[in-house]
Amino acid sequence: MFSSVCFCRYWTVPELPDCRNKANSDNPGVVMNQASQTREVIIALDRTISDIEMRLAAARTMQARSQGLSPSDSGGDQGNMRPRLFFVMGIVTTFANRKRRDSIRQTWLPQGEHLQRLEKEKGIVIRFVIGRSANASPESEVERAIAAEDKEYNDILRLDHVEGNGSLPSKIQTFLSTALSTWDADFYVKVDDDVHVNIGITRSILARHRSKPRVYIGCMKSGPVIDKNESKYYEPDHWKFGTEGNNYFRHATRQLYAVTRDLATYITANRHILHKYSNEDVSFGSWLIGLDVEHVDERSLCCGTPPDCEWKAQAGNPCAASFDWNCTGICNPVERMEEVHRRCWEGHVADLQAQF
Repeated sequence: MFSSVCFCRYWTVPELPDCRNKANSDNPGVVMNQASQTREVIIALDRTISDIEMRLAAARTMQARSQGLSPSDSGGDQGNMRPRLFFVMGIVTTFANRKRRDSIRQTWLPQGEHLQRLEKEKGIVIRFVIGRSANASPESEVERAIAAEDKEYNDILRLDHVEGNGSLPSKIQTFLSTALSTWDADFYVKVDDDVHVNIGITRSILARHRSKPRVYIGCMKSGPVIDKNESKYYEPDHWKFGTEGNNYFRHATRQLYAVTRDLATYITANRHILHKYSNEDVSFGSWLIGLDVEHVDERSLCCGTPPDCEWKAQAGNPCAASFDWNCTGICNPVERMEEVHRRCWEGHVADLQAQF
């Protein structure tokens, strides 16, 4: 245990006023001053805890890199060593989107033994990411259904996050913290469940940046800040971005983006004090905007559906991800995912390139 002297070498707690003093309690000014000092103590504690968490994670990372392995962050695996993986991809989904998940399983996501080989031989882990229902009882209908689905496919990562509360930024933070504690990887990737992904091309893109410690990869954009309350994309904090008509800072579009382990660790360690805007992609970009981070604008991560992906393949620029901008994903993904896969899949891309 730390002695009080040793602890104070690193951080000093301001002395709190004696709240039991009756004279002080009758003085509104003194009471307000006491409350202000108490709040400062709480903020200082919060920052100190986050700093310790981040430094500890960084120390583990440095040790792991020197050995080619990393210590497990999970409580049950303390002292064990995990092999370093290439990337962990989380396909963000909800309870209601079972048909979307099945359309992905039937197209670009390997199944069964092939999914296991992808992890063991290529160091690539892909899971559907879903939280818990408001009624988290194992006997609830939605919980039984998702448990049965996971037992059948073994491709779902459950989060300690309540679905349907409208906080997608919080869900992304929980995905990163859960993925970090489960797997040690160079990259952590988020993708929506209405996007077509070419795993091999995504792997090639990430491989070009594998030696860099702090990289944020995606289709970078800067849209207008919406201050109209009736809009779907209304931003309650619009005033923070200056005068009317201003744009957001550059950030990756939400459909697919990736960050290195150091950045995922930073977000996880500071998740309690990182501000969450109304839009997930804006929130994620804001968490990194003030850091020494390389932003990589990778346009192959935001191709259109056919014929756009086919034209780009013929020109020698195959697509890693395809979706429809007007739908912020593939329009009618359950019905169209098979067609998009057939025409945009990297195996088909290789055939097109051979023809031209």
